[in-house]
Amino acid sequence: MSRLKGAVIGCGFFAHNHLHAWRDLAAEGAVELAAVCDLDEAKAAQAAAAFAIPRWYEDAKAMLEAERPDFVDVVTTMASHRQLVELAAAERVPVIVQKPFAPAIDDCRAMVQACARAGVPLMVHENFRFMPWYREAKRLIEAGSFGRLLNIGFRLRPGDGQGPRAYLDRQPYFQAMPRFLIHETAIHLIDVFRYLCGEVAGVFAHLRRLNPAIRGEDAGYVLFDFASGAAGLFDGNRLTGFPAANPRLTMGEMWLEGEAATLRLDGDGRLFVKPHQQPEREHAYAWQNQGFGGDCVFALQQHVVRHFRDGSPLENIGEAYLRNLEIEDAIYRSAARSRRLVV
Repeated sequence: MSRLKGAVIGCGFFAHNHLHAWRDLAAEGAVELAAVCDLDEAKAAQAAAAFAIPRWYEDAKAMLEAERPDFVDVVTTMASHRQLVELAAAERVPVIVQKPFAPAIDDCRAMVQACARAGVPLMVHENFRFMPWYREAKRLIEAGSFGRLLNIGFRLRPGDGQGPRAYLDRQPYFQAMPRFLIHETAIHLIDVFRYLCGEVAGVFAHLRRLNPAIRGEDAGYVLFDFASGAAGLFDGNRLTGFPAANPRLTMGEMWLEGEAATLRLDGDGRLFVKPHQQPEREHAYAWQNQGFGGDCVFALQQHVVRHFRDGSPLENIGEAYLRNLEIEDAIYRSAARSRRLVV
């Protein structure tokens, strides 16, 4: 099969992680990134020059019509996602869209429906499940290393949310998001929890806003009940830190407990296994400390390319991702009502 022809819409902060990954995949002969687009002409031109991309555009429709790519990667802020995904669907172009998927779940459903009508795949760039520590945890679960799963917990502590300038140097729109901790960040862990422990049956949430400089919540607890009978805890606080050479590598610490053993993830991407009533030991596994989150952006994009090349199933299709958003919505409703909700 010839190389896939791709295009990227959006050349902001996180888009550079996507562009690095597409460049690495191009070096492997898998893809050819033909063009980038951004409403900011300077950003588009700079990204094209930095990544040796032949053409750049300010108008997404013009780019799709001129380039006719095999796929488009939408890496803009969420307010523009529906318009751009529907544009790609109208042009019959398969589309990858960054998370958060959209401001409201109805917009997400509309995007899924638009792509279904057009007969093109819609993929959500949900990259946390592609972090190497979660892939290894999944492998160990499937190998029966933990026996029956009992609990999963994640303690989020990136330490980037203090003071009036919180987030302004990297992603300033964070300050204005009415729904922040869950919609922007914990959505990753909702997906990871489902990936590792199966379907969620119920949630209970208590959410707080600690930094008055931002609009949305930046701390909170969410309890999860899984259909399997396991339980989960997400404990998030964006103001405080945790032991890690790079807090953005894992963003926090995880515990996965089963009847036979417990798995612990630390802030440096290391995994530790403690068999029941035995000492804890480090679990060696292969991964590369490069890119964002152990190169999870590359791993996700490689996963998508494999689908296009050999038809292997996708983990991140838009229709399936709607379930994460239903759980997210239940978390916000639970916090507002101070009660557990079935989902």
